[in-house]
Amino acid sequence: MAFAFRVLESSSAGNCALLESSECRVLIDAGLSCRRIGAKLEALGLRLEDLDAVFITHEHHDHIQGLRGLSRYPGLRVFANGDTAQALNGKFSRNPRWQIFETGSAFGFADLEIASFRLPHDSYDPVGFVIRCRSGGDLFHRWQSAAWVVDLGYIPRLVSDRVRDVELLVLEANHDLDLLEADTRRPWSTKQRIRGRHGHLSNDAVCTFLEQAEDVSWRQVMLGHLSRDCNNLDRLRHRLTGNGACRVPVSVIDPANHEGPAIQHAMT
Repeated sequence: MAFAFRVLESSSAGNCALLESSECRVLIDAGLSCRRIGAKLEALGLRLEDLDAVFITHEHHDHIQGLRGLSRYPGLRVFANGDTAQALNGKFSRNPRWQIFETGSAFGFADLEIASFRLPHDSYDPVGFVIRCRSGGDLFHRWQSAAWVVDLGYIPRLVSDRVRDVELLVLEANHDLDLLEADTRRPWSTKQRIRGRHGHLSNDAVCTFLEQAEDVSWRQVMLGHLSRDCNNLDRLRHRLTGNGACRVPVSVIDPANHEGPAIQHAMT
């Protein structure tokens, strides 16, 4: 197996994905408790000790809560930019084994190449990732690729350009605008933050982006980070099948049962 990608969980309460390559196993974000991550890995025949690294997008709880327990594993490297690491230092009894990257830069780990890029969101320095996996040592250096883009208020040109040539795109579809407006649990100020340019993407914003996308390499799109209160599968799927629907397969990660489909490419 050269490349396997599975969303372990994705909703407004917690986000975490597992990427396995020929040379490593890594988490992208760790927004579940360490115990829950361990249980999900165990269901896949893996252990926490099998992990080599974690790539963190930003410091919000639904992306980092597992770091408290994961920091007990001294061999586990945790990649984050400087502002994110600084925001989290001192919050755990033992700081993670930080590997600091500069936002906008690319870095290598095992047989992976990871490119980071800034996202418009209300945290210190949030990023998205494009991860490319070299699946063979042949002359052409065949790669597999995925983008992890969650927690952003709108999709600027930079983000659109960065994700255009990946095979798998994971993108947030956080809320339905009508359900958000009708929600009685969130005050007006929170609703303003969610639908602002540094908040979260609505179904309409995501679907418009997918409908208008041209000259992309996507073979699969996954939509995640759905709000449990302000979104539902029926509304999002109805919007996806409207006029100008996305021309590539789209799957939606249910915030109730969390887990997304596995994407796997065998080495060729």
